[in-house]
Formats: sequence, C-alpha cells, structure tokens
Amino acid sequence: MAPSTVQKLKAAVTGQPNDESSLITEISDATTLSWSTRIKGFIICFVVGVGLTLLGIVMLFQNNYKLFAVFYTFGNLTALASSFFLTGPLKQLKNMFKEKRFIATIVMLVCLVLTLCAALWWKNNGLAILFAILQYFAMAWYCLSYIPFARNAVKGCINSCLA
Repeated sequence: MAPSTVQKLKAAVTGQPNDESSLITEISDATTLSWSTRIKGFIICFVVGVGLTLLGIVMLFQNNYKLFAVFYTFGNLTALASSFFLTGPLKQLKNMFKEKRFIATIVMLVCLVLTLCAALWWKNNGLAILFAILQYFAMAWYCLSYIPFARNAVKGCINSCLA
C-alpha cells in the first residue's frame, strides 16, 4: 500500500521515514492529536498554569507562603507543560536541553524544586520568595530563547540601562 500524502508530509516534517513500522511509530500514530486539539490543549493547560500562578501570588499577599510556593511552582510547571501539546513531550524535552537553553532549563528546574523545599521543608519564607523570583527570571530567559535575537535585545537593553 502506497503512503498517503499526509504520511509523506508527516515523514518530511518529523524527519522519520514513513515506512518504519516500529512499536514507537505505532504508538505515536495511535496517540497523535489533531492540530485543533493540540491548540485547545495548549490554551487550556496554559490558562490553568497562569491561573495557578496568580492564585499563588494571591496567597503571597495573604501571608500563606506554603500555598504561595505550591501554587506558584505548579502554575509554572503547568504553563511549561502546555508546550508539550504543540510539539509533543519528547521533542519539547529535547528542545529544552539544547545547548542554548540548557543552563536556563537547569536553573529553572532547580529553582522550581528549591522554591518548594524552602517553603515546605525548610520553612524559610524569604528563601521561598527569592527562589520564586529566580524561577520567574529563569522561565523568562528560557522563553526568550525561542524568539530569534530576543536574548541579545534584552542583553543590549540591560547594558544600555546600566551604562
């Protein structure tokens, strides 16, 4: 049976041969989401993530540092996970650890963990807030890596402000 145009296009985009019938390919084909479903999943997951983050900020103003750390961190994780809908989890994880994003990804993930540790186990509210701020900047720097020349523009802006 000849491959369809969709299969040829998919093979061209993913860089995988379309005649491969491995278990991974069969699972991938069975779990492939349509583009509209991917967009809906991305939007829903991103909105939930932003909502959790905002709820965390509300908890901060109510001096509930434990809930702040939990909601803020899981909000950022959920917002980050929303990108899995667009590219797929494995490809997104590979993109996260590419050379130009590696440091930002590691700092972001470490700060996510340290925010929770500071609030829940160490019971140090100041550190929880510090790690949440670092989490924010690491996430922003990570996101900027997807926009061509954005990091250079931010560096230039900071340098001109400091000069």
